[in-house]
Amino acid sequence: MKYKIEKNTVQETLVIPLYARKMCSELFPNLYYDETAVRLIDKIDYDFSVASKKSDSFMQKFGFLEVATRQNDIAWEIRDYLKTHPNAAVVNLGCGLDDTGRYCDNGRCKIYNLDFPDVITIRNELLPVREREKNVPCNLNDTKWFKKIDASGGAVFFASGVFYYFFAEQVKSLVCAMAKTFPGGRLVFDAAGKTAVKLIAKTWIKTAKIKDVNAYFSVSDAKKELSLWSDNISVSSRGYMLGYNDLKNPSVNGFFRLLAKFGDNVMKMQIVRLDFGGTL
Repeated sequence: MKYKIEKNTVQETLVIPLYARKMCSELFPNLYYDETAVRLIDKIDYDFSVASKKSDSFMQKFGFLEVATRQNDIAWEIRDYLKTHPNAAVVNLGCGLDDTGRYCDNGRCKIYNLDFPDVITIRNELLPVREREKNVPCNLNDTKWFKKIDASGGAVFFASGVFYYFFAEQVKSLVCAMAKTFPGGRLVFDAAGKTAVKLIAKTWIKTAKIKDVNAYFSVSDAKKELSLWSDNISVSSRGYMLGYNDLKNPSVNGFFRLLAKFGDNVMKMQIVRLDFGGTL
């Protein structure tokens, strides 16, 4: 029996990113493959006809490529942290139906998936937890969830496509609190400049009748801007599209690589890494 997802509901916001990861896997299999997304799409009762029609467009295919590179970049940073902290907590902030934690599982780490309670309810149905894994219902801006994380072996946190919809002050407050609570930890997330954030949130902003777009989180120069937040944070960043992979791949055409360069250099699309000072 398939899990029913209705149109114009919170659940729909989980299905669209899942569909994007499934399309990434079909269009760029040499670059990215998400077995969970491919499998879950067949378990969901939802009308994908509109999304399917749009998926044929050139720019939509580039959007799928963006998703693939983002997921690969973040996974690289998680695995890099686990090399020196094999028993760490791997914490997915705003997880939706994303399965990156399991994708990076080294057989020893602890995996935490955090999101709003109604999202976690759906996740529990479609992605029941495994050994060393917990689904935690919470509001990320309410730091009570800190107590749920066993960071005795270190902690690497990641947020994929999440912080664009936070106020800048919310991200700053959350990051500074995390730096104090999880010394020796790491936070990895995707970010972009103001112009890109406006494009990303265009439909959402219009629906929500939001006027002050500039209040939302954007980053142009991560090291310069975010280093001011705390003396306890080390900041670095790489290009979102080409910072980890040159995309010279049989499934990626040359024009996509030009667009990728534009995205990284002009739109300031980037993967930001924050390493928290201190020791466990």
